[in-house]
Amino acid sequence: MYGEFVHLMTIQSKREGECMKTLIVYYSLEGNTQYVADKVKEKVDADTLRLVPKKAYSDKGFAKFFWGGKSALMAEKPELEDYNVDLSKYDRIIFGFPVWAGTFTPPIRTFIEDNRKALAGKRFSAYACMAGSGGEKAINKLAQFLEIPGFEATSIFVDPKASANAEKEAQINGFCVALNQ
Repeated sequence: MYGEFVHLMTIQSKREGECMKTLIVYYSLEGNTQYVADKVKEKVDADTLRLVPKKAYSDKGFAKFFWGGKSALMAEKPELEDYNVDLSKYDRIIFGFPVWAGTFTPPIRTFIEDNRKALAGKRFSAYACMAGSGGEKAINKLAQFLEIPGFEATSIFVDPKASANAEKEAQINGFCVALNQ
């Protein structure tokens, strides 16, 4: 059902000879989002920025769902470990995140709030990783938070690292093809 979800909006063509710089900004709790970021980085010639909260979220049992879900639903903005990125060097930002309680993760919210001015005028794409449901809703919430009508390309991955197979690799490749158009 989600394996075939790759959505394309109108994509402005690159001018001949123009090189678009891409940055993948992601948060990964269990490695699924990082797995996709690494695959996409190889295929679209992108840099990556992994967001790390100063206070780590639990990655085990009930606490993982309770505290992560509460943090997402309450639109919390956790303090992030220091990172060094010059957003003026990038034309396009790809956001990657796990779906928590039907929305994007709080570290992504913090990054956007901290860099809202520098993100103005960029082109955006996004992907969500999940074990259950809510990916499309989460991507829509991210677009609303960014105050954009939608993304150039989106994809939803169900446990891409935890249950990697040829179909999931094809879905990642499809997302990369959409990004490279």
